[in-house]
Amino acid sequence: MSENIHHTNPNSSPPNGGIDNSSPFRRQGGGMEGFASLLFTLGTSTKTNDKLHALSTYFAHADEKDKVWVIALFSGRRPRRTVSGTQLAVWCCELVDLPIWLFQECYHTVGDLSETIALLIPEKNDSYTPSIGGGPGATHPLHYYVEQFQQLEKATESEKKAFILQSWLELSSRERFVFNKLLSGTFRVGVSQKLMVNALARTVQLEPSVIAHRISGNWDPATTAFEQLLSEQSTQTDHSKPYPFYLAYALEGPLQDLGEPADWQAEWKWDGIRGQIIKRNDQLFVWSRGEDLITDKFPEYTILQSKLENGTVIDGEILPYKDGQVLNFNVLQTRIGRKNITKKNLQEAPVGLFAYDLLELNGEDIRHWALAERRAALETLVNSLQLPWLQLSPIVTFSNWEELTTIREQSRNLNSEGLMLKRSASAYQVGRKRGDWWKWKIDPLTIDAVMVYAQKGTGRRSNLYTDYTFAVKDGDKLVPFTKAYSGLTDKEFAQVDSFVKKNSLEKFGPVRTVKPELVFEIAFEGIAASNRHKSGVALRFPRISRWRTDKLPNDINTLEDLKRMLELYGK
Repeated sequence: MSENIHHTNPNSSPPNGGIDNSSPFRRQGGGMEGFASLLFTLGTSTKTNDKLHALSTYFAHADEKDKVWVIALFSGRRPRRTVSGTQLAVWCCELVDLPIWLFQECYHTVGDLSETIALLIPEKNDSYTPSIGGGPGATHPLHYYVEQFQQLEKATESEKKAFILQSWLELSSRERFVFNKLLSGTFRVGVSQKLMVNALARTVQLEPSVIAHRISGNWDPATTAFEQLLSEQSTQTDHSKPYPFYLAYALEGPLQDLGEPADWQAEWKWDGIRGQIIKRNDQLFVWSRGEDLITDKFPEYTILQSKLENGTVIDGEILPYKDGQVLNFNVLQTRIGRKNITKKNLQEAPVGLFAYDLLELNGEDIRHWALAERRAALETLVNSLQLPWLQLSPIVTFSNWEELTTIREQSRNLNSEGLMLKRSASAYQVGRKRGDWWKWKIDPLTIDAVMVYAQKGTGRRSNLYTDYTFAVKDGDKLVPFTKAYSGLTDKEFAQVDSFVKKNSLEKFGPVRTVKPELVFEIAFEGIAASNRHKSGVALRFPRISRWRTDKLPNDINTLEDLKRMLELYGK
């Protein structure tokens, strides 16, 4: 989570990674204030040890229910949004007696709705009498607020307004910012699951890998106690609980540094949804890597409920798949996010499952087996099922690294992102680890374009124009085709921001039309046809590759170039 509200940096970690009883969290007494301080420490610290210390201290001293909610929030379980941004803006204007046009100007300057509101409402200890009455009071624990958010789903608008206004008045600016982020459903925090698990391991007598498994799955933070969540019983009673995914780092050095090719298994790196298929207690569960339970999204898999033995967990990739061919990821996107999957959706966007690994067999956790052993068991299982959409992810055979380098060049023709390299003797580990699994992606596609629109960013970039729209040539016209907001250095962002402010042509709310003079190379992973875009194409993972100061606007690519790329790579 990022913001622009400054605060004192945390104290350095005590010797040997111990818990510091004199920490700011201890002095503040926890609650919402302690949680807000934790977030701001995590948001401004640049050292992993400082973040680990802050998290460890929090887990050592926080309210038991608050700890459960922090685990949930940091794992992506956010409260559903129950109040619109427009309602929040109007209520804030009423509270501080501000015209809505002036609020909008503040919002465009700050770049973040939650932060704008937090800054406009005076601190609770200021000499201030709000126009609606009320005043500062003692704040509640974190769990009080997030559980109240759940109750707001059934509340009337007047009840929602009363609760939110009272909360704004009793919270400090820092707490109010966090409150708004949670309330609006835009809460994000820049902390990895691995870091949180390691912090928990400092306060409970469990190995990080065990903790990672126990906090996964389908549990409700409102009804689950901290001790219950981390108990061994949690893995026995929750039959849906997935295993933490093993993730790979990008290949860093030459292939030769990996050693003997015979020690490695190569597979295609597919572009789909990483998932686990679980059959336990005569029930079938499908989990995504983001720990979303997506069983209902893929009714094709229902047959596995009768086909698989209890105590089976398969790790694989959910892919758009038809007539033996992997389709473009854009096909799968037509099903993502739909509440109800229709017969038409099933026909137009059929899916397959490409199985990578076998994690549980006959109720036994086999992650400690060597990959070669797990693969052999997986092959036996998949071959016995004889389901055309359930495929083994093919092993890519090669005799030397030079041959594999040549094979990798075929990736895009198969709608693959490159290759995965896995040590044959490797166990299935938890999270992102170095050494045994590597991803070796192909180079991205690139195209030169000119910037035509700019908008201010959010968080620490809320005062800079860092969100850009790019266009290619179509005869004498410029056709916008994508947006990007990453890929430049801080210095380059500052230079582009200065250009935008000096060369704005028109203003449309927060968006500025700028002179089409700056040329950038845009990198992307894939391209697909799109009826929603004027250009007729949509890019996958677009970002700025580099600022082409050596090129002029007349040197950029054309719409025809984009369409040619669509023909070649947009299968």
